[in-house]
Amino acid sequence: MAEAADFQGTSPSPARRWLRRTGALLAGVPLLAGLIQLPAAPPADAAGVDAPQAASGAGPVSVSVDTLTPGAPTEDDTVTVSGTVTNKGKQTVTDAHVGLHVGPLLNTRSGIDSVAKNSTDVQSAIGPEVGDKYSEEFAELIPGVSQPFTISVPVDKLDLGQDGVYQLAVSLSGETSAQSWEQTLGVQRTFLPWQPDEAGTKTETTFMWPLISTVHMTAETGSDEQQTPVFHDDDLAKEIAPGGRLDRMVALGKDLDVTWVIDPDLLASVEAMTDRYEVPGEGDDTVVGGHQSVAKRWLTEVQKAVTDKEVVVLPFGDPDLASLAHNGTSVTGSLGHLKEATDVAGTVEAILHVKPVTDFAWPVNGAVDPSIVKVATSAGADKVIARSDTFEETGGLSYTPSAPRPIGGGTTAVVADARLSTAFQGDMTKASTSTLAVQRFLAQSLTLGLQTGQQRSVVVAPQRTPSASQAQTMAEALTILQDGAWSESQDLTAAAEAEPDPAATTKVPAASAYPSSLRKHELPRATFEQIGRTQAKLDKFKVILSDQSRVVTPFGRALNRAMSVSWRGRQSEAAIYRSGIESYLDTLIGQVRLIDKSETKLSGRSATIPVTVQNNLVQGVEHLVLRLTSTNPTRLEIDGDAYEEQPVAVSGGHSQSVKFTTSANANGRATVVAQLYTQDGQRYGAPVTFDVKVTEITATVMLVIGGGVLLLVLAGFRMYTQRKRAAAREADEDADDSQNPEADGERLTWESGTDARADDPEQPSDPAPDTAPENADPSGTGERVDR
Repeated sequence: MAEAADFQGTSPSPARRWLRRTGALLAGVPLLAGLIQLPAAPPADAAGVDAPQAASGAGPVSVSVDTLTPGAPTEDDTVTVSGTVTNKGKQTVTDAHVGLHVGPLLNTRSGIDSVAKNSTDVQSAIGPEVGDKYSEEFAELIPGVSQPFTISVPVDKLDLGQDGVYQLAVSLSGETSAQSWEQTLGVQRTFLPWQPDEAGTKTETTFMWPLISTVHMTAETGSDEQQTPVFHDDDLAKEIAPGGRLDRMVALGKDLDVTWVIDPDLLASVEAMTDRYEVPGEGDDTVVGGHQSVAKRWLTEVQKAVTDKEVVVLPFGDPDLASLAHNGTSVTGSLGHLKEATDVAGTVEAILHVKPVTDFAWPVNGAVDPSIVKVATSAGADKVIARSDTFEETGGLSYTPSAPRPIGGGTTAVVADARLSTAFQGDMTKASTSTLAVQRFLAQSLTLGLQTGQQRSVVVAPQRTPSASQAQTMAEALTILQDGAWSESQDLTAAAEAEPDPAATTKVPAASAYPSSLRKHELPRATFEQIGRTQAKLDKFKVILSDQSRVVTPFGRALNRAMSVSWRGRQSEAAIYRSGIESYLDTLIGQVRLIDKSETKLSGRSATIPVTVQNNLVQGVEHLVLRLTSTNPTRLEIDGDAYEEQPVAVSGGHSQSVKFTTSANANGRATVVAQLYTQDGQRYGAPVTFDVKVTEITATVMLVIGGGVLLLVLAGFRMYTQRKRAAAREADEDADDSQNPEADGERLTWESGTDARADDPEQPSDPAPDTAPENADPSGTGERVDR
């Protein structure tokens, strides 16, 4: 039966353990004198190559505390600690056991920090072991092998005294072949808050529960009436899907008494996903997203979770106030974007059906300086959430003062507690890390409450985007705290309006005190310059649109997102996003343009020149002016001047030709420039330049025309002279007839008989008809001479 104790999973009897330890103690008695004279020497049987060095820091065995329940015990409770021990050394550990140790009372917050910092140091004191009955033994621990343990002990066996925080250490003791005596080979320290009865004065604790994500929507929308939104990725669907980060935040937060802190951009993005939306596909194509049901379910859960809870909304897109203050205020229009982001935050009410609080500003990590406060309040906020590691106390207070600090100008700095706010950072996927974070948070909270008997308001502002595991750890800690005896919940607004501590520091830290670790990740000045450049283009573009909201709203929100805190540490991605906004706007602007023209020929002194305006947008454009300018007005005038302007309005998807009257003063080429302008005189789009070739009436043409006119005059004169000559002959014949009546009678007889002889054959003696008598006089000038 005795041999069974050497097998894994069995425990030697208490009697055998006592004999073994006593034997080891007695075996060391003969060496006592030598140990006194040579305190640094190892035992005689440990000498040689493998002689151990003095233990330092963590031991060869790792002790992991995976669960500790209850986290804040009361009387009659039983504390259960479970975890694993892992031999990370090279030697097998024998005769090992896991035990619990209750250390001294930790009555300062810095004392808790010190214990947490050295939580695995085997040299530091760990206090007496609770007892052999409350331990678990292992015959051996092979290198690289982990073994689980679970130890339960009634609270009354822990010898807890007055209220406060006690160090609770879990250790593994045993022997190795190199050191064949019992020693502590591994330890893990944690904290045990002890407040069994209700505190006379409870700390009022505000826990901010953030619903914030990264940027997902672009400025691009479809040409359909609904303006189908386009996302630059489909990652948001993963966050809101069951088990996703944001899904866990909502599921955990709904059962907690917290103040919800929400970025309106997140809600707007998820709401856009409830209908048709598009995500990038292959190449430059987009495909229809398919997570409408997931988006609807998540929004419904958010609405249920925030019912009867305080909801604080940040400016749209969660703009980086510190970057704006340090790098953006000198860029025109940057503060205007912050004001717009603040104004649209109120749209949350339409989605969540609760009236949100909009007068809080939350700089990154609560780090503030005068410029940050100035920027934060410029958009209407009068409460700035700071943090105690930057808004440090300078008055030497021995306690943590209340959160609200009046800093002048009607502004209140709500100073969150740094220790509590940073308790859940890091990797919380391991059960041991999560458990230690919970116990440390509870320890700091209780110690803070025991500092003074005065009522104080404490704010916890965790990281902006907790992971699912971090959210789980936060929820576990907060559940224990809210069920505990020393704290009660409070809304953020109530904390800001609480009575400030007159001894607390109210001076905002100087700019030189701003943490360099945060400053190096700020958005650079180039960010705000590009945003300002894009906004200037948008302002010029929107004035020509018949429905400005189709462009102004998506681009305005996209520019807000370009200032988001989420771009910190992602400069290249941020630059790509901003450039995408500007590039897409340039594409839309280019849809309204002048059609290129080739050389135009102008024949004559005046003509009409058409210039075509094309509108490939889905909506109409108006309030445009088309100016046609002659670069050489002495040669070519436009409507009698150097240029002419005409208003332009073109329906969506159509073109319009605008006609200009021109007049030529000289021959040759004249360069003409067509340019669109907005009604306030701003150039719009690229100009179109073309040449007009003037082919005015030349001298040769005038000679040809003159010759033609002269020929017409001569032909008319010839006809006139011929008629005059014919009239003169008739007059002579009439005179001859009057002198010879017989001849006249004969002629008359002949003339009357011509019809009768019309068919007779012609005789040689017959006179030629219609032949005038020969005139011996010279031909008149210009007359044609018959021959």
